[in-house]
Amino acid sequence: MNTRTLEHTALIPATFPLDTATRRALAVALGAAFVALLAQAAVRLPWTPVPVTGQTLGVLLVGAALGRRLGAQTLVVYLAAGTAGLPVFAGGGAGPGWLLGPSGGYLLAFPLAAGLTGALVERFGSDRRFPTALAAMLAASAVIYALGLAGLAAWLAAAGRGVGLSELLAMGLYPFLAGDLLKALLAAGLLPAARGLVHRWGRV
Repeated sequence: MNTRTLEHTALIPATFPLDTATRRALAVALGAAFVALLAQAAVRLPWTPVPVTGQTLGVLLVGAALGRRLGAQTLVVYLAAGTAGLPVFAGGGAGPGWLLGPSGGYLLAFPLAAGLTGALVERFGSDRRFPTALAAMLAASAVIYALGLAGLAAWLAAAGRGVGLSELLAMGLYPFLAGDLLKALLAAGLLPAARGLVHRWGRV
C-alpha cells in the first residue's frame, strides 16, 4: 500500500529538532504556557457570555509552529491543565465547568484547530507565504467557530434560553470576527517572516 509522506516540516521542529521525548515535552509545555498567557488578555462583553481573549492567536501560532501532532497535543495539555484547576483559561479561569459552559465548544475546538493548521503547514508549506498562511489561519478559525457556536447553543438550551440563529450569531460569532481577523492576519504575517529569518541563519 502506498503511503503519502508529509512534504514540509513545521517551523519549530525544523529549527530546533525535537528528536527526544524531553524536547517534545518541553515544546508542548511552552506552547501551552503561551496560550495560557494570551488567555489572560480577556474582555467581557455585556451581550455575550463568551469572553474576547487572545487565546486563538496562540492556538493558530502553536499549531503552525509545532505541526499537527505536537500542536494538537499542546492544546490537549492546555485544556487538561485548566480542567485540573490551573488558572489558564480566560482571565485566570479554571475547572471542568469551563468545558461545560458557554465557552466549552470553543475550547474543545482548540486541539482540532491547531492540528488543522499544523497539517496544512506540513502538507502544503502554508506558513511560507502570507496568502497561504492566512488561508490556513482562517480555516482553523472556522473550525473554532463551528464547534464554539454548537457548544454555546447547547449551553443556552440546557439553561432554558434557547435562541434563534440570528441571536446565536450575535452572541457567539459577530463580536469576535474583527478581532479574530486581526489575529489571523498577525499570525499569517509572523510565520513567513520567521521562516525568512531562520532561512538566513541557514536552518530551514
